[in-house]
Amino acid sequence: MRRGKKYRDAVEKMDREEYYPLEDALKLVKDLAFAKFDETVELSIKLKLKKSQTVRDTLVLPHQFSEEKKILVFAKGEKADEAREAGAAYVGDEDLVEKIKGGWLDFDVAVATPDMMKDVGRLGPILGRRGLMPNPKTRTVTFEITEALKELKQGRVEFRSDKTGVVHLAVGKVSMDPEQVTENVRMILSEVQKRRPSDTKGDFVQSVAVGSTMGPGVKVQFQEAR
Repeated sequence: MRRGKKYRDAVEKMDREEYYPLEDALKLVKDLAFAKFDETVELSIKLKLKKSQTVRDTLVLPHQFSEEKKILVFAKGEKADEAREAGAAYVGDEDLVEKIKGGWLDFDVAVATPDMMKDVGRLGPILGRRGLMPNPKTRTVTFEITEALKELKQGRVEFRSDKTGVVHLAVGKVSMDPEQVTENVRMILSEVQKRRPSDTKGDFVQSVAVGSTMGPGVKVQFQEAR
């Protein structure tokens, strides 16, 4: 794929074969960003995983950078009242299920109490394709509604390895102080390492890179915590 001139110019300003200390890599990402909008800083972590293995969890980053999400909660009775008090944008049960079946999807995150999952499960083909299906592994199926909404409003994010063993997620904006983005990256790297499968031999983290939405990737020096 042929890249644009601005991208090629950015590449010429860096050594593509060099591995940079994390702080330097993020400063370089900021310097190389050329888009007219505030680009997102993205992190890619290549892991040593078997085909049957995956790494997945959620966390709240120390420095937030995204707009507050519209949270929908599937709940009944007291839990529905709790969701409204906690600031959910939308709360309901069968009425929301039917509304979504009709094509409405004006929300960013869906949370459900366990007793609602029998009904919500019917939305699998719709919500699953968009990554909106409530899941116990991401703590979006829970009776702890207030706590779940608090974390989501604070910017709780999910990380998950793909089929090639790569964890890829946004960690900040180029307009942010590089030190803040550095802290976000360090937290993610620490949490990913904690999910190392017990039977993994050698280095679990194979490589780390950062880049902006439109810019080139920058290789990061990384030594696993022992």
